[in-house]
Amino acid sequence: MNNEIDKYFRRELTPVEETELLSKITSDEEMQDEFAEQQRMEALLSFSGFVAKEDSKQKYQSFRQNAGKKKTQHFILRIAGYAAAVAFIIISVHLYHVYNYQANTSGDTLSFHVPAGQRINMTLQDGTVVYLNAHTRLTYPPVFTGKERRVEVEGEAYFEVAPDRHKPFIVSSGDVEMKVLGTTFNVYNYPWDDFVKVSLLEGSLQVTATHTGHAGIILKPNEEISIYEKDKPEVTAIPYADYFLWKDGVYSFHNEPLGNIANKLSMYYDVRIEVEDDSMLEWEYTGKFRQTDGIDEILRLMQRIYYFGITKEKEENRILLSK
Repeated sequence: MNNEIDKYFRRELTPVEETELLSKITSDEEMQDEFAEQQRMEALLSFSGFVAKEDSKQKYQSFRQNAGKKKTQHFILRIAGYAAAVAFIIISVHLYHVYNYQANTSGDTLSFHVPAGQRINMTLQDGTVVYLNAHTRLTYPPVFTGKERRVEVEGEAYFEVAPDRHKPFIVSSGDVEMKVLGTTFNVYNYPWDDFVKVSLLEGSLQVTATHTGHAGIILKPNEEISIYEKDKPEVTAIPYADYFLWKDGVYSFHNEPLGNIANKLSMYYDVRIEVEDDSMLEWEYTGKFRQTDGIDEILRLMQRIYYFGITKEKEENRILLSK
């Protein structure tokens, strides 16, 4: 492990040292590979629900250093010490190989997919921090070269873009393109919805929807734009900033219809939630839940506002809500 790269991800380098390191990485393929590997490990370590990051990271690094040995299984059991660490290492190694396969089949770009019920955060080569929600895919280069920094996202992602006046950061999501120099914003674009929503929290953001024929729209802080397939893009004030707490594992709703909440909980917990009576779909809820609370506890708390029956069908992985 390159000590400088490790310090970079630990935020222990000065701005000058960071600039020098990134300059080296741009021209050194071996360092690019090592940077991408460390990037993957940091992303894997951010998956929710595992043991403490620093403890896990040490065990994961030890595992990687000994991965070439034939007695890998014995080594895992020896260093783990407790069941949670064993589970973390096994899952991390599985995800590591899956991720490597995806990266190697996509040429000069890497691709990371977040499964249902999970979220991750990762640091890109330029220092940009990205939070990815469940069912989200991010495609990006291990090192930004050329005159721009370009990534693609499908699903939901929260970006804290590192400033660079000479190299704009561009996010593509379907037919929508966002161009920034340094800012904080959220992108929502799941394939099963008929709209793309871009919300700006800090800085300035130019949003262009190529399929609508409209020129780029400049968003101001606390504004968001909803882009539909046929209708004119709509710019409004962000109604509820706590919504973005999803990046911290908190699901927050404000006057949200039950139909919308059911769809989101289905995605977050990888279960099919169906509402039996259409009249229930417009019941509105306001509240905050931690992802770790679990689907059962969330539904139980929601029952206190508008009561509904719950029927579980485990074989079909379905939950039916009824009057």
